[in-house]
Amino acid sequence: MNTGKKEFMIDAIELSINNIKTGGGPFGAVIVKDGKIIAHGANSVTKSNDPTAHAEVNAIRKAAAHLGTFDLSGCEIYTSCEPCPMCLGAIYWARLDKIYYANTKNDAKNIGFDDSFIYEELEKPLSERKVKAIQMEREKALLAFKMWEENENKIEY
Repeated sequence: MNTGKKEFMIDAIELSINNIKTGGGPFGAVIVKDGKIIAHGANSVTKSNDPTAHAEVNAIRKAAAHLGTFDLSGCEIYTSCEPCPMCLGAIYWARLDKIYYANTKNDAKNIGFDDSFIYEELEKPLSERKVKAIQMEREKALLAFKMWEENENKIEY
C-alpha cells in the first residue's frame, strides 16, 4: 500500500473515531479521485434518523454532488469497515472503481452490527422472507417502464 492509500484509509478511520465522539456510529469513509479526497462521510443514522445514512452512502452523495454526476467511475472509496449490503449496492450503482476497507463485517458483527441476516434473507424466496413482499398493479406500473424504454431523451444509468 503506498503512502497515499494509507493516508486515505487513516482519514476514514479517524472519521469513524471522531464520529463516535459526536454521537454517531463507528464508521467513516472517504472517496478519492485522481489522488485527492473529494468527499468525506460518517455514519449519521441516529443523528439524522435516517437508516440509509451510512458513511459510504453519505460519502457517495457528497462525491456525486461535488462532481455533478451520478457516475463515480474513476473514484475509489476508503471505508473504515467492509461495506454492508446496502452500501455495497450503492457502491456498485455509483460505479466506484475500487473499495479499500479496514474492519471486516465479522468485526462489525462482534460489536452488534450484524448484516448476516440480510444476506440470508436475500437467498430466501419472497414468500419466506421476514418482510413480506406483495406484488400489486404490475400491468399499470409497466406503463412507466414502457415510457422509459421509448423515451429518446432518457439519461441511462
